[in-house]
Amino acid sequence: MSSYPPPGPGVGRRIEEAIELIEMELRHAIAYVNDAVVPQVRSESITAMRRLAESLQKLADRMDQTKGPKVG
Repeated sequence: MSSYPPPGPGVGRRIEEAIELIEMELRHAIAYVNDAVVPQVRSESITAMRRLAESLQKLADRMDQTKGPKVG
Protein backbone atom coordinates (compact mmCIF):
# COMPACT_ATOMS: atom_id res chain seq x y z
CA MET A 1 0.00 0.00 0.00
CA SER A 2 1.12 3.52 -0.74
CA SER A 3 1.97 5.86 2.08
CA TYR A 4 0.93 8.90 0.02
CA PRO A 5 -2.45 10.49 0.67
CA PRO A 6 -5.09 10.16 -2.05
CA PRO A 7 -5.10 13.01 -4.59
CA GLY A 8 -7.24 16.01 -3.74
CA PRO A 9 -9.95 17.53 -5.93
CA GLY A 10 -7.60 19.99 -7.71
CA VAL A 11 -5.03 17.43 -8.83
CA GLY A 12 -6.76 16.65 -12.13
CA ARG A 13 -6.88 20.32 -13.09
CA ARG A 14 -3.21 20.82 -12.18
CA ILE A 15 -2.27 17.86 -14.36
CA GLU A 16 -4.25 19.34 -17.27
CA GLU A 17 -2.48 22.69 -16.79
CA ALA A 18 0.90 20.95 -16.73
CA ILE A 19 0.04 19.10 -19.93
CA GLU A 20 -1.01 22.37 -21.58
CA LEU A 21 2.29 23.99 -20.57
CA ILE A 22 4.27 21.01 -21.89
CA GLU A 23 2.38 21.13 -25.19
CA MET A 24 3.01 24.88 -25.46
CA GLU A 25 6.74 24.40 -24.83
CA LEU A 26 6.85 21.63 -27.43
CA ARG A 27 5.20 23.91 -29.99
CA HIS A 28 7.81 26.58 -29.24
CA ALA A 29 10.64 24.05 -29.54
CA ILE A 30 9.28 22.75 -32.86
CA ALA A 31 8.91 26.28 -34.20
CA TYR A 32 12.49 27.10 -33.18
CA VAL A 33 13.84 23.98 -34.87
CA ASN A 34 11.85 24.72 -38.04
CA ASP A 35 12.68 28.44 -38.13
CA ALA A 36 16.31 28.48 -36.99
CA VAL A 37 17.92 25.06 -36.93
CA VAL A 38 16.66 23.57 -40.20
CA PRO A 39 17.66 26.55 -42.39
CA GLN A 40 21.11 26.70 -40.76
CA VAL A 41 21.70 22.98 -41.23
CA ARG A 42 20.51 23.19 -44.83
CA SER A 43 22.84 26.12 -45.53
CA GLU A 44 25.83 24.39 -43.95
CA SER A 45 25.04 21.15 -45.77
CA ILE A 46 24.95 22.93 -49.13
CA THR A 47 28.30 24.57 -48.40
CA ALA A 48 29.79 21.23 -47.36
CA MET A 49 28.51 19.51 -50.51
CA ARG A 50 29.99 22.24 -52.69
CA ARG A 51 33.36 21.90 -50.97
CA LEU A 52 33.22 18.14 -51.33
CA ALA A 53 32.34 18.44 -55.02
CA GLU A 54 35.29 20.79 -55.50
CA SER A 55 37.62 18.37 -53.71
CA LEU A 56 36.37 15.47 -55.82
CA GLN A 57 36.90 17.51 -58.99
CA LYS A 58 40.48 18.23 -57.95
CA LEU A 59 41.07 14.56 -57.15
CA ALA A 60 39.70 13.51 -60.54
CA ASP A 61 41.93 16.08 -62.24
CA ARG A 62 45.00 14.74 -60.41
CA MET A 63 44.10 11.19 -61.34
CA ASP A 64 43.78 12.22 -65.01
CA GLN A 65 47.19 13.91 -64.90
CA THR A 66 48.95 10.96 -63.33
CA LYS A 67 47.67 8.30 -65.69
CA GLY A 68 50.51 5.95 -66.37
CA PRO A 69 50.94 2.73 -68.25
CA LYS A 70 48.69 -0.08 -67.12
CA VAL A 71 50.39 -2.72 -65.03
CA GLY A 72 49.35 -6.26 -65.35
